[in-house]
Amino acid sequence: MTGNGQERGRNRPDGSAVALSEAYDTALLDLDGVVYYAGGDAIPHAVEALEAARAGGMHLAYVTNNALRTPDAVAGHLTRIGVPAAAGDVITSAQAVARLIADEMPPGARVLVIGGEGLRVALRERGLVPVESADDDPVAVVQGYGGPELPWGRLAEASYAVGRGLPWYASNTDLTIPSARGIGPGNGAAVEVVRIATGAEPKVAGKPLPPMHRETVLRTGAERPLVVGDRLDTDIEGAFNGEVDSLLVLTGVTDVARLLAAVPEHRPTYVAADLRGLLAPQPEIVEAGGGAFGCGGWTASVSGGALLLEGEGEGEGGALDPLDGVRALCAAAWTDAGAGTCGLDAGKALERLGRLGL
Repeated sequence: MTGNGQERGRNRPDGSAVALSEAYDTALLDLDGVVYYAGGDAIPHAVEALEAARAGGMHLAYVTNNALRTPDAVAGHLTRIGVPAAAGDVITSAQAVARLIADEMPPGARVLVIGGEGLRVALRERGLVPVESADDDPVAVVQGYGGPELPWGRLAEASYAVGRGLPWYASNTDLTIPSARGIGPGNGAAVEVVRIATGAEPKVAGKPLPPMHRETVLRTGAERPLVVGDRLDTDIEGAFNGEVDSLLVLTGVTDVARLLAAVPEHRPTYVAADLRGLLAPQPEIVEAGGGAFGCGGWTASVSGGALLLEGEGEGEGGALDPLDGVRALCAAAWTDAGAGTCGLDAGKALERLGRLGL
């Protein structure tokens, strides 16, 4: 079977009898941690997997909360690393927030921009006029990631305008952003500065909120979309809010321990090691009796406040797919947690999977 939109009380990953690239018409792909690393290099297997999915008829769209770069710039980077893309294949939070503003402000409205070129291009696309000062008669303020060199004075400019009562919009509120040198403050951190100075609250467009999902569907025309991401609190929650299915890949920030502890809105429909998961069917998880769950030869259960994992036919180096063990563990952990987060000890189960290379 395949999922038919996020179930509100999901207690296990779904199975699919056919490859996900056949079950869904469009993959809505996050970028950092999914297609490429923070430094910009392609993640192993990503280029080949996306090429095969595209050749099989799946539409690929690239969805990012980063409002700094224009779609042209993102598409150029993807093409250079071996993933051919056009600007129309890229959807940014800058585009989502620009549409949100245009829906609420008159045509030609002047908007104070605190951010980079991606935000200015998106505003112009919607017939809005970017301005640089609170004294340029703006009717709204929009804030997006401006890069590590964003001057402190820009945050002051936003505070002056918001403090005068102007409507305030934010492309996204991710507190951090990965880079080749490490984790830096994201747009959400800059938004917090303005919030502290003014006491105001912005309207937010980016993942995981509905305006981003709306923008993505409008631009792609997707009828059976599959969100593909590495973050539970943006990609997977965004799919949950949009009531569409999702694939979590374990090439980015989410590890197995975080996945097992996921609350309902952070539980993906499917789990894969990397983007090769698009090209394969997904195994079914079955109830094995006594509260246990089986997947691909693995059985996961709960006993004495701990998650247990057993594998039949496990040979030297591990003959079983450790991802199937993860799927079985998810079923046991999420069922036990219900609407909350799993507080079971998963140490031994995770250690066993670690020995198998996961």
